[in-house]
Amino acid sequence: MFLEKNNEIRADLFRLVDSLTEEEFNKKPDNNAWSPKEIMEHLVKMENTIVKGIKAELANPQSPQVKKKPIGVSTFRLIKVKAPKHTVPKPDYETKEVMKNKLHEARMELLKVYADNEYQVFQKKSLKHPLFGQVPLVQWFPFVGLHEKRHLKQLEKTIKKIKGH
Repeated sequence: MFLEKNNEIRADLFRLVDSLTEEEFNKKPDNNAWSPKEIMEHLVKMENTIVKGIKAELANPQSPQVKKKPIGVSTFRLIKVKAPKHTVPKPDYETKEVMKNKLHEARMELLKVYADNEYQVFQKKSLKHPLFGQVPLVQWFPFVGLHEKRHLKQLEKTIKKIKGH
């Protein structure tokens, strides 16, 4: 099930963030890259966007049933995807604790949507992804973890640059 994998990825993310000072957390490795805080903010915005999209499609009687997509490729950082505008983070300073709480709240909302609906409904409806097209709702729950894993790799590289390794 997706839950264990998503929880492992989240724990790894939090461990990495906990290794940083507040200053390092908010520092950009260079002008064209996101700070660790901005990476986390993107994850919050993305997870909230997915929750909102799933809810909209659950309420949409016209939501199409589609075949599963190869969402596993989401973790490959060689495939570059421009973040949708509404998920791009702001450069504002924020504490690690606030960002961890926001990420936790987003996850709780995602899990609530999952728990409040029948599994079969998630198989019969879909939500559009910018790269994959229509993706069955059932795949969006593991996708959240895969997306986070992709950015976990980004975070590792960012931290190495910030710490000068």
